[in-house]
Amino acid sequence: MSTHERHLTGRDLTLPEVADLAPRTRWRLAADALGRMGASRGAVEQAVARGQSSYGITTGFGVFANKRIPPAQLLELQLNLVRSHAAGVGAPLAAEHVRRVLLLKANNLAAGFSGIRPALVEALLGLLAADVLPRVPGRGSVGASGDLAPLAHLSLALIGEGVADHDGHALEGAALCRAAGFQPFRLEAKEGLALLNGTQVSTALAIAGFQRAKRLLESTVAVGALTVEALAGSHAPLDARIHAARGQAGQRRFAAAMLRLLGDSAIHSSHADCDRVQDPYAVRCLPQVAGAAWDTLEHAGRVLSAEINGVSDNPLIFGEDILSGGNFHAAPIGLVADFLAIALADVASISERRVDLLNRRVNPKLSMFLTEQPGVESGFMLAHVTAAALASENKTLAHPASVDSIPTSAGQEDHVSMAPWAGHKLLAVCENTQTILAVELLCAAHAIDSQRPLTTTPALERVHELLRATVPYQPRDHRLDGDIRAAAALIESGALAAIAAPGLGG
Repeated sequence: MSTHERHLTGRDLTLPEVADLAPRTRWRLAADALGRMGASRGAVEQAVARGQSSYGITTGFGVFANKRIPPAQLLELQLNLVRSHAAGVGAPLAAEHVRRVLLLKANNLAAGFSGIRPALVEALLGLLAADVLPRVPGRGSVGASGDLAPLAHLSLALIGEGVADHDGHALEGAALCRAAGFQPFRLEAKEGLALLNGTQVSTALAIAGFQRAKRLLESTVAVGALTVEALAGSHAPLDARIHAARGQAGQRRFAAAMLRLLGDSAIHSSHADCDRVQDPYAVRCLPQVAGAAWDTLEHAGRVLSAEINGVSDNPLIFGEDILSGGNFHAAPIGLVADFLAIALADVASISERRVDLLNRRVNPKLSMFLTEQPGVESGFMLAHVTAAALASENKTLAHPASVDSIPTSAGQEDHVSMAPWAGHKLLAVCENTQTILAVELLCAAHAIDSQRPLTTTPALERVHELLRATVPYQPRDHRLDGDIRAAAALIESGALAAIAAPGLGG
């Protein structure tokens, strides 16, 4: 539990703060944020008092934007918006995603362009601090006009009509509010709209995918280097001069990181007189493929860093001006989530090819499928099939969600981003890629064991040791499903990434 209280300004939240958000983190609105929010709230109240026609404040929503709402029904307008838009379906978002959504939504509103009372933002931060997590269905947003349905379910918690999880128990209605330290709110003009507009769900999913992708790419350095060693692969393709000649930053970093783990070893020396001229692409081109994915990751990080402090509400308030725009459109998030999914699918695809090489006896010191008794035993034959199945799934999942659009709201919202679906797909690709790398790790470690008493480098011996702490070496046929899960858990833990990250500058 974090006891340190941080100040939320709406302007300087960092990507690591959101990605590594711990349960029960406490945030307080900064003084300058309170000032900006008060000013924008005053502008909304003045617009209402003047009877000014302002979208979503004195008018209906979507195709009803031209329908003026009588002053006596302005509060009903906001309440009905939250209730009617709570139409999400599917499994609830994981707790880590909901925490990020709460923080991102609070930060977005703290910027002071939305005309919402600070007390509502403080309530969102109260939910976060108490770890009272509203149940938010994962499906139902097209990522334009904001993530309306999921954010409506989140907002139900503020008006005493939501359901939340807290310390393993379900809380409903006013009990939910009390657990987070506030009373149910009666939404005023603009407030329901401000809560629902925004890209926070899309962004939370993309950040989760970004975090996992970074760990997977760092782990790829360790797993790939162990495979190079197991296959008696050449170190020449990692020579810095080759990568400097091309000038691609990620490629150069990956080659350098792999060389840092490789080097002189008993295994490497044992094939010094090998007459193999070139290794297959899956080994030789790993820096080119994974390096390109690393460049993609860094691009995604820049976009996400901007979005977490960006304002994606509509309309926005600038002094006395209330301007309608389209910042709720999540195209920037959908595109980078799709880009990351494509990059990881390629990393997984080349990993599956290395699994095949480890099973093919490319290194003459190894047997087919890494068996003790070829024919009698099948070794890692079906572990490779599992990797192949998941690599094929990734090829479908990597089809970009952002190239699709489907009109909604009677054509008023006629182009949408599909960024939430891009985020969900990215996380599925991450899961598959982690398992494929786990199979490669198992095969490479087994191949190292098959060459004992020869040893690899100290760094790669550490990689091998980490795996063998949970997956003992078993030279004969045995069930592999538990081994695959354990290897995947090791990658998920970040232990391999920690070994490789310094070489990447991560």
